[in-house]
Amino acid sequence: MTSATTSPSRKSLIGYRINAVGVTGALIVMFWIAVAVAAPYIVPHPIGDIVDTDYFGPMSRALWLGSDYLGRDMTSRILMGARYTLGISVASVIIAGASGVMLGMIAAITGGIVDMVLSRLLDALSSIPSKLFSLVVVAAVGSSIPVLIVTMAVIYIPGAYRFARALAVNINTMDFVVVARIRGESLLYLIRAEILPNILGPVLVDLGLRFVFIVLLLSGMSFLGLGVRPPYADWGALVRENIGGLPYAAPAVIFPSLAIASLTIAVNLLIDNLPTKIRDREAL
Repeated sequence: MTSATTSPSRKSLIGYRINAVGVTGALIVMFWIAVAVAAPYIVPHPIGDIVDTDYFGPMSRALWLGSDYLGRDMTSRILMGARYTLGISVASVIIAGASGVMLGMIAAITGGIVDMVLSRLLDALSSIPSKLFSLVVVAAVGSSIPVLIVTMAVIYIPGAYRFARALAVNINTMDFVVVARIRGESLLYLIRAEILPNILGPVLVDLGLRFVFIVLLLSGMSFLGLGVRPPYADWGALVRENIGGLPYAAPAVIFPSLAIASLTIAVNLLIDNLPTKIRDREAL
């Protein structure tokens, strides 16, 4: 009789159930991803065109989110800003995560002098304040998109390294890894087949948090004038450009701020409400 027991497929579905808060966060994140991908095709006006005779214009049928300090359409600029904010942040977190996790696993498996040298070098790098480091690099080299991506990736490599190394050290002492070593398996095999699959869940959660940090750092740099170059702009640059409209509660300064808040809060909600099996793996 099967009525008294739960089938394996049902257990699997229950194990991966995600609550309404997590679904809401996921939907918001997917919305902004879709906007970033489709932005060039859905913007109502070219982002550099002046379409309003008034500056800090109100919301209207023609200009859904008003106009900025020059009379440009804010809807178009926010939609295109999503492309730069998400694109730069995603590229940075992928580089930081891939580099930090790989180095962390190598250090944990190899140990000895390799572990010591990598740990000390990355500890020294992490001791430099992130905003100070980014300001110095961008001010010296220039504020191009590749420079922004590499700078923010370098800032967050040490954190990804420490997190991955801590996880990999624990996995490295387990019996199945010891057996693989005795069989004479290579370092690449140990990383690919034994270590990485067992730390992947927690690593993805950590990278989600680092994505939020990178979005906020990019917005802060852009607010200081060291972000994407005009006429293009990410959300932080849009806030800086239109900060003069704050006393008038202008939509041009409010909506970019809301866009930053909605993305970062949604990612946090998604991470905090991941499916239960992934969260269980995080506790390992």
